[in-house]
This record gives sequence, C-alpha cells and structure tokens, in this order.
Amino acid sequence: MSAGYEIRRPGSDDGDLPAGHVIRRARPDDYDTLIAVVDNWWGRTVVHNLPRMFLDHFHRTSLIATDADGISGFLVGFGSPSDPDTAYIHFVAVRPDARKVGLGRTLYDEFFTLARADGRTVVTAVTSPANFTSIDFHRSLGFTVTGPIPDYNGPGRSLITFERKLDPV
Repeated sequence: MSAGYEIRRPGSDDGDLPAGHVIRRARPDDYDTLIAVVDNWWGRTVVHNLPRMFLDHFHRTSLIATDADGISGFLVGFGSPSDPDTAYIHFVAVRPDARKVGLGRTLYDEFFTLARADGRTVVTAVTSPANFTSIDFHRSLGFTVTGPIPDYNGPGRSLITFERKLDPV
C-alpha cells in the first residue's frame, strides 16, 4: 500500500484524533513493545496470533497510536497479495485506559484511508464467535458480519468474518 502515508496528529485536516494521541506507521522494532502488552490488553493469551513476521513484513500498512504514556493502540493490516481489491485487518488492540474515546475507530479509519490509496475496495477481518465486543464494534463500523463459519481455521475452529466495502476516494 501507499508509501506516502504521513503521521497523523491532533488537529490534522483529515478528522479528529482522540485528545493527546498521535498515529504513525508501525516499525519492525515496535514488535517487542506490542507483544509485551497484548495479552494484558486483551485479558487473555493472544500472543500466538501476532507473530513477529507481521511487523517485519507489513509495518508500512500497520498503525501505531501513541500518547504521553507510550503506545495506546495498534492495528496490524495489509493489502492482500492475492486479491488486489482486498485489504485485511489482522489484529487490533487498544490499551484499556485509552478505550471508549474513539481510538479504535480512528485506527480503522486510517487503515481505510491507506487501503483506498492503494486502490483497495474491500476490507476484511475475522474474529472468534465468542468475541461479542469485536462483532458489535465491526457492525458499528459498517462491516457485514457472517458466521460463525464452521472449521474456517481448521477442524473445530469456527470464525466470524467481516467485510466492508470502501467508498471510492
């Protein structure tokens, strides 16, 4: 996706950021910081869902939100190498004390901007059928929710799928 993505700061022309937050592209060296907090932020063990290779290979299309206390949220996503119309959001987390101010929504909006700039017309994601918070959040962002789809990720691993068509630029 587009290499020209700029840092987004409060007061930028492209919308409001939650107070005190800055959004930038991820860097490979962010991985150690993210992996150290992600289980705590999610409230369960999820480190196995975020291998280092995602930031090694998709940092230019992944986003980091920061505030005075450090990393406040992140989104790991990329353009599909097999489908030029599709972008995929793999993992999102917001620090517990930074929730409910629109930071997750803002990270998604920024990813939609990156995807559009790369000519993508659809964004997809998946989650566990038990992750009601994620399902409700994706619905609120205009995603179509499908599932659970049995055996989506192998035998006994049903998942919910999300798809959102992007408005043209």
